[in-house]
Amino acid sequence: MNPIGRRLLAVAPAVLLILAGCGSPTASQQVTLRLGYQPNITHAGALVGVSKGIFSRDLGGGVTLQPQTFNAGPAEVEGIFANSLDAAYMGPNPAINAFAKSHGEAIRIVSGATSGGALLVVKPSITSPAGLRGKRLADPQLGGTQDVALRTWLASQGFHTDVNGGGDVSVVPQDNPQTLQTFRAGQLDGAWVPEPWASRLVVEGGGKVLVDERDLWPGGHFATTVLVVRTGFLRQHPDVVRRLVEAQADVNDLLNGDVTQAEKAVGDELETLTGKRLTDAELSLAWGHMTFTDDPVAASLRLSAQHAESLSLLGHVNLSGLYDLSILNSVLTSKHEATVSGG
Repeated sequence: MNPIGRRLLAVAPAVLLILAGCGSPTASQQVTLRLGYQPNITHAGALVGVSKGIFSRDLGGGVTLQPQTFNAGPAEVEGIFANSLDAAYMGPNPAINAFAKSHGEAIRIVSGATSGGALLVVKPSITSPAGLRGKRLADPQLGGTQDVALRTWLASQGFHTDVNGGGDVSVVPQDNPQTLQTFRAGQLDGAWVPEPWASRLVVEGGGKVLVDERDLWPGGHFATTVLVVRTGFLRQHPDVVRRLVEAQADVNDLLNGDVTQAEKAVGDELETLTGKRLTDAELSLAWGHMTFTDDPVAASLRLSAQHAESLSLLGHVNLSGLYDLSILNSVLTSKHEATVSGG
C-alpha cells in the first residue's frame, strides 16, 4: 500500500463522524464554519474573501467563520476526516483522495475557484527535459495536485520516479517556503509549485520556467483549486453552504474585475500570513498565469484521477457523486451567468 493510502486509512474511521447528525439547526443556533485554505495566490478567492470580510458578510450574523491555513491539500483532507474542517479550498487530487478513501462519503465539490497557476521552475542551466535526469525536484506534498502533475509529466518524458525520492529524477515533498530557501541555496534543481511560489523562484531564486502546466491541457484550462464541503455539513446546513458559494462567486467577480485592487488585497494578506511582501513584479507575473473561475473544470479533475491511478498513488475510483453543483448553478443563474457541469 502506498504511503498516502496508509496515512488516509489511518484516519478513515473518523469519516464516520462526518456523517453524524443530519438534522436541521434551529433558527437560534449559531453555526460555526471552519474553512481551510492555503497561502497561495491560487487560493486568492479565500485570501480575499477572508481578509476583506466578504465571507463573513455573505455568511451573515448567524455564522461564525473560523479560517485555517494549510501548506497543501492532503493536510486539509486529514482535517476533514478528523471533523475539524467543514469546507476547504484544495487541489483536485486531494479532493479525489478524500472522496475515494471515504467511499464517496466525505466531501462534495460545490464550486471551482482557480484554473492555472502551477509551473515547473528550474535552474537556468537546465534547458530541456532531458537535463532533469539525476536532478532533485520538489513539490508541496506527496499525493497533492502538483505532485501528481509533476510525476505524470516526468513519466511522459520517460523518467521513473518513486514515492521515496528515488528513480531517474528525485522528487521530494517540501513546504513551499522551504522550497524557495533550498532552491536559492542550490540544494534543489527545480520545483513544480503553485503561485506565488513559482514566480518567487523566478524573481528571487533566479530560476526559469521550464513547464507552464496550462500548456499541457486543452485550451489551457485545468482545475487548480476547487471548493469542497464536508458532506455532513452540507446536509445539515445547505443554507450556509449556499451563502458560502455566493461569497465565492462574489469574490471571483472582484478578482476578475478590479485587478489592481485584487492584486493588492492578495499581496497584503499573503504578507500577513507568510511575513513576506511580494514585489509588484512577482504579483503581476503570478497573476498572469491564472484564471479565476467558478467552473470546477471537471474534465481535468477526472483526468488527474487517472494520472494518480497510473502512478499508483490512487486505486481505481468511481467519481460519480463527487460534484454537487446544484447550489452553484442556482447562484450563477441568479447572477445571469452560464451554469457549469460536473460531468
